[in-house]
Amino acid sequence: MILFCARVHRSQAPIGVILAGGLGRRMGRPKASADLRGRPLISYPLRALREALADVVIVAKADTELPALGDVPVWIEPANPRHPLAGIVHALDLARGRSVLVCAADMPFVTPELVTLIAHADPLGAAAVVPTYGGELQPLLALYLPAAAAAFDHGAAGANRPLRGEVAALAPRLLEVEDRQSFFNVNTPEDLMKAAAALDATRR
Repeated sequence: MILFCARVHRSQAPIGVILAGGLGRRMGRPKASADLRGRPLISYPLRALREALADVVIVAKADTELPALGDVPVWIEPANPRHPLAGIVHALDLARGRSVLVCAADMPFVTPELVTLIAHADPLGAAAVVPTYGGELQPLLALYLPAAAAAFDHGAAGANRPLRGEVAALAPRLLEVEDRQSFFNVNTPEDLMKAAAALDATRR
């Protein structure tokens, strides 16, 4: 799959976008820099996107606390609203006509293979390609085409609605994925411990 990715012209390939603008209230601390087995949480999805895509950026608020991540560009989104939709729309605005493959900063089990599958799926005329697990949309690991920015309601009303509802309204192309762990996200300290245990299990 990575070889296929390399043959896609850079100007046509999606930009990888790590969404890191959340407050992390349930974690009690900034999620992006939370330690997961000796590495910042954000570094796990970031590595997967960088292995699959030529261009990767982080979208965050001006006050987001990020760990040192080398030369990865950071695009600062507007302070309000605090909603994943704001990061997606801002990334599309700055992508200059390219699609964006977004991934939440708190998803440590995303793989380069899954990123490649979603990034290069044929949208079949839809404004987004969204994986599903068990019939449920997974909009925080999905491909959004330029047309999605205009279709999204990213005003005050949209900011008060669940992201899944906003994305479902796009009538996206759906990709059923059977790997539940890929969509695991860390919202609480307990989730962080579960992620650490899962990583330990894979290293045995």
